[in-house]
Amino acid sequence: MASKPLLVTSRFSVEEVERRTPDGQIRTRAIVRHPGAVTIIPMVDDQHVCLIRNFRVSVNQTLIELPAGTLEPPEPPEQAAYRELHEETGYKAGAMRELHGFYLSPGVLDERMHLFVATDLEPIGAAREPGEEIENLVVSWEEALELIVARKIQDAKTIVGLLLYDRLRSQNA
Repeated sequence: MASKPLLVTSRFSVEEVERRTPDGQIRTRAIVRHPGAVTIIPMVDDQHVCLIRNFRVSVNQTLIELPAGTLEPPEPPEQAAYRELHEETGYKAGAMRELHGFYLSPGVLDERMHLFVATDLEPIGAAREPGEEIENLVVSWEEALELIVARKIQDAKTIVGLLLYDRLRSQNA
């Protein structure tokens, strides 16, 4: 598989990749290369979760999301989860547990997202990056699930994270 760089930025790159298919044809695709990311379910207590309202320039709107952020290689995902939780929500976790890892859009992007649940939270003040437009939104667990059903949560990682953790909670896993 041959590749050539098309674009390099501080957070990702784009490569044109050539691949021979089983029928012998050469196909090219543009692939976004990404170092990976984390997303965190911050459980304020057994019945409340801290979501965030986050303005996203790419869609020109404020989305309701789980806090998340890009890995800073060679940073391990768990370390990134603690860092991003503090930066975006102002909480410090007493415990962090990885639940799953998944690809966000494998047709064009190699980013792997690591999903964590954070518990035993202590408020210590947010350390948001300059220009971030983020606000905490603490809701009950049931309200968070209802925000999905009501289509108020449109962010895929948040839908996946909340629904998976709801399933695990119901199984006491």
